[in-house]
Amino acid sequence: MNFYIVMQGRNYIEEKEHQIIWSQQLDKSGQTQHFWERMKEVKSGDVIFHYVKGEIVAISKAQQDYYEAQNPYTNEEMLGYAVKTMYEELEFPINIKEKFQLLEPVLPIKYSAFQENGDGNQGYLYPCNDLLAIKLLEVISDRNIYEEEQEQLEFSIGLIADKTRNTLAPFLIEVEAEAKRKIRKGQQKFTQGLLAMAERKCVLCDITLSSLVCATHSKPWKDSTEQERLDPYNGLLLCRNHSVLYKEGYIAFDGTGKIHISLELNEQDYLKYGLHSKMRVQRLEENKPYFKWHKRNVFKGD
Repeated sequence: MNFYIVMQGRNYIEEKEHQIIWSQQLDKSGQTQHFWERMKEVKSGDVIFHYVKGEIVAISKAQQDYYEAQNPYTNEEMLGYAVKTMYEELEFPINIKEKFQLLEPVLPIKYSAFQENGDGNQGYLYPCNDLLAIKLLEVISDRNIYEEEQEQLEFSIGLIADKTRNTLAPFLIEVEAEAKRKIRKGQQKFTQGLLAMAERKCVLCDITLSSLVCATHSKPWKDSTEQERLDPYNGLLLCRNHSVLYKEGYIAFDGTGKIHISLELNEQDYLKYGLHSKMRVQRLEENKPYFKWHKRNVFKGD
């Protein structure tokens, strides 16, 4: 299961009536765009968040893989990409700007559906990583699933899903559970791969206590492809202290494995963080593109 955000605007009503999403293939100059080509990635079972005028107004699941189809709205001859999908409209749409503080940390750097101010980007279909999908699902659930009586708070969420008159609740529960399961399995596979090729200790401070050592991505999950998320070369074994410093961009490594420490950390405090300027990690050739990406996109500067 993969997730997408579709920016529909004035086409929403027509597309909902047809239970599809549809995009053209080429612009007037004969060029294609990534947000149209992405339609070809959609598979049966993928989940789509529908964005209209600043709000997520519906969520749907693709009923089959994408296919080519003529423009369904006009008589104009225009071949495009279509996906049959089943819409679940939200009783209470989600205003992205109101929730942007929650969503911003998990937005991808490239091909984000949303701008830095919370506005939607121009285009049609955007990728939605699993972490962003879970945040959106949580916000949608909080706003749209209500227990009718106070004592229902004591019941399990499964009982809420059993309310057959409410199709949205079980759908959200199922999708959120699948997204979390996907992340958990991916993290496990990534960790196992990294442990198999590295000594089981922090590469900076040699801590070996397993509960304090974790597999840490160089290119974060939210920005990685499916293959990159599982690639053990896209990561380091670090203690929890150094893991946070790395993920937050306070330290980075260059192509030789030499450490770079952000100027946001005072040199007099290096000892507190278990750092010194001559640290380096043993790197393999396969690590280099990930180290480079991290230093360029995550590191807080020299």
